[in-house]
Amino acid sequence: MKQHDLIVIGAGPAGYTGAIRAAQLGMDVACIEKENALGGTCLRVGCIPSKALLESSELFAEASHGFKRHGIDVGEVKLDLPKMLKQKQRTVDALTKGVGSLFTKNEITRYTGQAKLNGSGQILLDAADGEQELKAKHILIATGSKPAKLPGIECDTDRIGTSADALSYDEVPERLVVIGAGYIGLEIGTIWRRLGSQVTVLEYLDRILPGMDTELAEEACKIFKKQGLQFRFNSQVTGARVAGDRCVVECEEADPIECDRVLVAVGRVPNTEGLNLQSVGVTTDKGGRVSVDERYQTSASGLYAVGDVIRGPQLAHKAADEAVACVEQISDVGGKVNYDAIPGVVYTNPEIASVGQSENALQHAGIEYRKGKFPFLPNGRARALAQTEGFIKILADAVTDRVLGVQIIGPRAGELIAEAVIAIEMGATSEDIARCSHAHPTLSEVYKDASLAVTGRAVNI
Repeated sequence: MKQHDLIVIGAGPAGYTGAIRAAQLGMDVACIEKENALGGTCLRVGCIPSKALLESSELFAEASHGFKRHGIDVGEVKLDLPKMLKQKQRTVDALTKGVGSLFTKNEITRYTGQAKLNGSGQILLDAADGEQELKAKHILIATGSKPAKLPGIECDTDRIGTSADALSYDEVPERLVVIGAGYIGLEIGTIWRRLGSQVTVLEYLDRILPGMDTELAEEACKIFKKQGLQFRFNSQVTGARVAGDRCVVECEEADPIECDRVLVAVGRVPNTEGLNLQSVGVTTDKGGRVSVDERYQTSASGLYAVGDVIRGPQLAHKAADEAVACVEQISDVGGKVNYDAIPGVVYTNPEIASVGQSENALQHAGIEYRKGKFPFLPNGRARALAQTEGFIKILADAVTDRVLGVQIIGPRAGELIAEAVIAIEMGATSEDIARCSHAHPTLSEVYKDASLAVTGRAVNI
């Protein structure tokens, strides 16, 4: 029986990051991944391929419609979808190989196969060449999540499918129905809208981006409608089926919708099936999540869990931070995650980003705050980019002035949010941000104006 100090189950952002950090701390580390390629859902069929297509589709849209306003006429722009998909795959392949190189560099033992707990500190590995027993003092579950199912809908991976399927369509669907107005549905929906699809988004609630700041979501919805996305809110989908050369999506109290393809994007659920958790007395909640303490330890000694399989937002960077904190605590060198400083980004155009408390959450908690909001419209760099939609909003404690939350919708919001993350992590006030020099002309100047607006001192409006 092969023995290690730590065995990590799953080689996604949490798994490979935690494994590398543990190796740096001197542990004998192994990582089990059931797929041949490393990187997990995020790298192989989620975050990275979607961002590759978002970037490519945005370049296509700019060449088709946006270049002319800059005085660039390229004539008729043609889409070569197979080449675009190859570019996406090249990006994924390079990064998966990179994870493999990091494993080699850090002397991490890699196992390929399905891992199943086999009692305390033991794992039964079902690999292509047979079963193998492994043992470790510490085991870390980092198996991530998978697309949630919707009753009444069977995904066939071709005409009716999940996000992974929708990132590999071999042709642009004339009509695409997206079920779910969360970040996955909106990102993928905008990809195909830019490439020529008529996209209809069906959402059970009365708004897009559930859980995000309402003012932010309302502004985003207005912009997406101008871009051509169609929304149907308060839509309870009861079924979807293939009928000849088309798909039919059925909704309660509404006419069926005909389309060419259907994307089911109603969230994700923890990937804990098949782990044999009951062999060590660990149970999951109704959502399939594993309960852990502040050290990420489950109810079983030596068994830990991080990322999408535990409570909290299902974000790759959150999962990776938890994995690092977990193995550092195992090694008694500290390690902690500040959940108030975990950013979230929606990579549409414009991008949407937030960190800390939303205005809704502060109101619900009865916390008194001051609000500073400033648009991108007057900003010189935004004007030069011809990307002036959106704003930055800063929420600060009414008494201490500490920054409690920041919301952004606008150009490069995913990069701009980093300043807000640091501000919250370091306990900065809106006055601290206002007193910092921001280079001119840059988009970051909108931060300065938003922070000045907290006390009614914004200059450029």
